[in-house]
Amino acid sequence: PVPCVALCPAGVDIPGYIALVKEERYADAVKLIRKDNPFPTACALICEHPCEARCRRNMIDSAINIRGLKRMAVDNARANTVPVPEKAESTGKKVAIIGGGPGGLSAAYYLELMGHHAVVFEEKSKLGGMLRYGIPNYRFPRERLQEDIDTILSTGVEVKLNTRVGNGEGEISYNKLHEEYDAVYIAIGAHTDKKIGIEGEDANGVMSAVEMLRRIGDDDMPDFKDKTVVVVGGGNVAMDAARCAKRMGADEVYIVYRRSEKELPARLEEIHHAKEEGVVFKFLTAPLEVLSDENFNVTGLKCQQMELGEPDASGRRRPIPVEGSEFVLDLDCVIAAIGTSPNPLIRHTTPGLDTNRKGCIVADDEHGITSKDGVFAGGDAVTGAATVILAMGAGKRAAAAMDEYIKNKNK
Repeated sequence: PVPCVALCPAGVDIPGYIALVKEERYADAVKLIRKDNPFPTACALICEHPCEARCRRNMIDSAINIRGLKRMAVDNARANTVPVPEKAESTGKKVAIIGGGPGGLSAAYYLELMGHHAVVFEEKSKLGGMLRYGIPNYRFPRERLQEDIDTILSTGVEVKLNTRVGNGEGEISYNKLHEEYDAVYIAIGAHTDKKIGIEGEDANGVMSAVEMLRRIGDDDMPDFKDKTVVVVGGGNVAMDAARCAKRMGADEVYIVYRRSEKELPARLEEIHHAKEEGVVFKFLTAPLEVLSDENFNVTGLKCQQMELGEPDASGRRRPIPVEGSEFVLDLDCVIAAIGTSPNPLIRHTTPGLDTNRKGCIVADDEHGITSKDGVFAGGDAVTGAATVILAMGAGKRAAAAMDEYIKNKNK
């Protein structure tokens, strides 16, 4: 394929839909995108656009605004007004999909088009996964997310909300799904937050960015009015948390990061927007302890200045503490944004399913095949926290692999 398509995890025909946008054939552009990616609206607004790094136009000046052209298509031909392709004849087979995020819903969409019935089990009250519970509304409006979800559901996907898969009371067991369905796809994402690992972080007023963004996704808005908020971390989620806190009335918002600006993992545009909105960055600063009063309410964050030494395993220079450089940031709220991992429930309740030391499911990248027969997995549950388009691509490939598996199983 051409370079931009080769770099798209879903393999979308980029030159094809750009040509259709040029001809103002917006509905046809949406249909073409959907051949490989059932979330055209999501990707038009928040995709990381890896394709642009390999755009041939870079040889002359700079990349074409590929994501912007996709947005032009979905703004002119809303996803929920463009019908889905005709479905194949029903095979009478059923696939259970655990997780109603971008990966699970992508797999469900393609399985339905192939004639298999997809049943999505989602533990939360709404579909969307991290598209709803990880990306703030100002970056991706909920009603636009719903356009993509409604289109996917129009294929006949069945959804069971508020349904947890596990071995507890009121939960559906993995073994039951394994018995009742012809294949199982695990797309549970990585929603379990990591702790900072410092003293005092159980104080009132300390929360994880995952918890904060989840509450916002359910329209339960935290109140930061007139407060000083410190976000610990330097990734895209830290930028989202900081900018949300500003929008919720925070007086001062700091981002504390233990390396320098050069090492920040967040995308440059995210950092730029956070600065524009008045977020103050404290680089080369490591949190040591959360301080609280007699009522266990957070009052401050004890920090230490760092300096950069030799590169570590990640290739980034290792932060080294500067002796005697401790100081305290007075604050009302600490938000931990230092990463997520998949829910440990899955590995404890599914015998025969291999996971790695990070708690991620071991599955091959091309087909999502796991160590358990008939069980496939993909997205953040396999890779750890990654991008939306990677999860969608994994869902599409897994749907093809499950189709193949079901056909061979019944020969």
